[in-house]
Amino acid sequence: MIKNKTIFITGGAGFISVQLCRRLIDDNRIVIYDSFRRDSLKDSGLSNHPNLTIITGDVLDYQLLKSSIPPTTHLVLHMAAVAGIDTVIQDPVRTMEVNMIGTHNVLKALHELGSIPQVERFINFSTSEVFGVQAVRVNERAATNMQPVGEARWTYAVSKLAGEHLVHSYYQKYNLKSVTVRPFNVYGPGQVGEGAIHDFSVQAVRNTPLEIHGDGDQIRSWCYIDDMIVGILLCLEKDQAVGELFNIGNPRGTITILGLAENIVHLAGSSSKIIHVPKTYVDVDLRIPSIEKAQSLLGFSPKVDLNQGITATIEWYRKRYVP
Repeated sequence: MIKNKTIFITGGAGFISVQLCRRLIDDNRIVIYDSFRRDSLKDSGLSNHPNLTIITGDVLDYQLLKSSIPPTTHLVLHMAAVAGIDTVIQDPVRTMEVNMIGTHNVLKALHELGSIPQVERFINFSTSEVFGVQAVRVNERAATNMQPVGEARWTYAVSKLAGEHLVHSYYQKYNLKSVTVRPFNVYGPGQVGEGAIHDFSVQAVRNTPLEIHGDGDQIRSWCYIDDMIVGILLCLEKDQAVGELFNIGNPRGTITILGLAENIVHLAGSSSKIIHVPKTYVDVDLRIPSIEKAQSLLGFSPKVDLNQGITATIEWYRKRYVP
């Protein structure tokens, strides 16, 4: 159990961050540092919690970031990032800056503050995108795939990969008790921004067309938010996690994008049509994780069935978007 800790979270208003806060906030002091370009916090009911401090700031603002870290910080979760294919393609420069320089700023601030010895865990959030366009049961020792320069999508992957190397270097040189997490397609109630299940669910409850880019034969493995949170908590609690990186996902939640759309329409009882639109960007064809390392070292085992998770997600969006 995590209790009586001071927890500093960059990107703390994001989807995963807010659900993690929900689990930890009653027993700990949490400081959220976020630019609020996306905001899952506003509808969470947590904003006025007495154990929560909210600081509006950018990870590129080094002085503000450094001054925002409490001197007694025990746990740091670095979740701030530019993410989402549409956002990344629109601004690859900012993607690189936030994801690389922002990560460096957090690590540098902890080092300059002399906080590294007292930090019990530093969780770095990377991405399954580092595996490129074809990733079948990839484990943490699999080669990451550097895609061609000039395709804006891959600025996200390469910036996150650079962050992985930097965090691990701080572990080796300064003994920062770090863990890197590679999430695989997380979804669930409370998600804002981009994502297939988010978009399809909103369209389905509104009975508007679901748009699929290309044929819809892209394959993904979907991990429900509750399982993701369990994986993060294990990384925070288990000593075996220190110095390691983990795939966190659910291989049993594997489905094509077309199959996903059809499933959501069915589960929502929707009259939405499924339409195909041209694919205007480079896509990932296949992405299925191996989670054997997380299972063996952490005891991680995703529990939520895909249909169960989608049903809960649809009902959340129905309450939000249907009058």
